[in-house]
Amino acid sequence: MSKISLGQKALHFPLTKIIVGLIVCLAIIRVGQPLVDKILELTSINSDLAKLIRGVIVAILAIVSYSYLFKHYEQREITEFSKNNLFKNLILGLTLGVVLQALTILVIYLKGGYTIISINPVLYIIPPLAMAFTSAIVEEILLRGIVFRITEEKLGSYLALLISAALFGAMHFANPNSSLTAAVGLAIQAGLLLAAAYIYSRNLWFPIALHFAWNFTQSAIFGAKVSGNTISKTLITSEIEGAVWYTGGQFGPEGSVQATLFCLIPTIVLLVLSHKAGRIIKPYWRRNNEPLTVALQ
Repeated sequence: MSKISLGQKALHFPLTKIIVGLIVCLAIIRVGQPLVDKILELTSINSDLAKLIRGVIVAILAIVSYSYLFKHYEQREITEFSKNNLFKNLILGLTLGVVLQALTILVIYLKGGYTIISINPVLYIIPPLAMAFTSAIVEEILLRGIVFRITEEKLGSYLALLISAALFGAMHFANPNSSLTAAVGLAIQAGLLLAAAYIYSRNLWFPIALHFAWNFTQSAIFGAKVSGNTISKTLITSEIEGAVWYTGGQFGPEGSVQATLFCLIPTIVLLVLSHKAGRIIKPYWRRNNEPLTVALQ
């Protein structure tokens, strides 16, 4: 057997793969987005529709760059975007995201903190649609497809879950009106839940759909802030007021206690189901030279 060179070991070291993946995918997105903007500026397309078109193209760039890079880098088939159970994963993710966000807002409403000011034209959903669509695909590719997946291969599912969740929360700590409490809440709500969705499905479509539905329902439908950011146009113009613990304050409903609790429940359920189905990966020191295999749906 031929020995693996030091250079090959370094190239395929998990941290190296994560860094290369993030740099390549982000570089393509950063270069592609302004080019798309310049092309769209030459047209007479409505600005809101232009944002949606740009978002779709950026999402496609993210998927293509990720798939092409890791197909050749890791010499494997990209099963993360498999069409197997595509419909099931999308419906499950969309349904779960809508239900969790609706329950979060329901608590605020029952506490007398949610008021509908006006119902706007349906086309007002386009800006938050563009935001939710693009962020769901790009963030899931970067955080679950690259950071979580590669970390999991070496450290196992549970440690990778904690590391990627902490990173997700830390990233949102810099958001407008954020706080340590809000960042920890997001680490649990999205960091743990979305990674658990990936473990369960072994597919990025489930967490992408869940991420999209959560953000879209929160902003486009209920007119609430998303991670401290205000969306200019939404279907419902609303007013949210009351104690920070159940409204999230200026950070938005994601900073509320009930959002964290509601998201923690499906996280635990998905992890239990994944464990029973044999989809949990052990850390490398517990595998005893066993091949890295997981049960796929």
